[in-house]
Amino acid sequence: MSTRSRAVLLSAMAAAAALTLSACGNGGTSGGGGNTNFVTGNNGIDTAAQGERAAAPDLSGTTIDGKSLDIADYKGRVVVVNVWGSWCGPCREEAQYFAKVSKAYQDKGVQFVGINTRDTSTTPALAFEQEHGITYPSLYDPTGKLMLRFKKGTLNPQLIPSTLVIDRDGKVAARALEALDDTALLKMLKPVLAEK
Repeated sequence: MSTRSRAVLLSAMAAAAALTLSACGNGGTSGGGGNTNFVTGNNGIDTAAQGERAAAPDLSGTTIDGKSLDIADYKGRVVVVNVWGSWCGPCREEAQYFAKVSKAYQDKGVQFVGINTRDTSTTPALAFEQEHGITYPSLYDPTGKLMLRFKKGTLNPQLIPSTLVIDRDGKVAARALEALDDTALLKMLKPVLAEK
């Protein structure tokens, strides 16, 4: 295969990945093949048993308000990661529930972190957070690079919005590929929070 053919193939693969990651909708299918060791529940939430979880990748960078953030600094706490964009209708629908649950659980060993993606500047992202009462930090990831750090076949974010629950050991315990209300969000969060 020539260098030019490889470049064309890689560009096509990147474009396909970008299309997958930019899908803003109310659901999707879990990815990967083979023995992934996770179970898809009827409520649209995928979970992995405590001993069979993959470590979360490096999720660090600059927040939409210009601060440095590394999710690894929250090890020992349960971390809820919500991938969102200000342009995404389902993200707007779920934002009120994330604001509510994050405030209710901030003193219970839970840290919420957003990953803002596909916004071409931080201005609409900051306006989105202010409008919806989001007080937790959000990493700014305009090109989706953070989402691509997850290994294929793991509980990786594939759509926008996607939500992950990372356990106290820094491993991905649960994932939803759709907008969540507070009831669905708590169904993901409470079992991981209850783990010893």
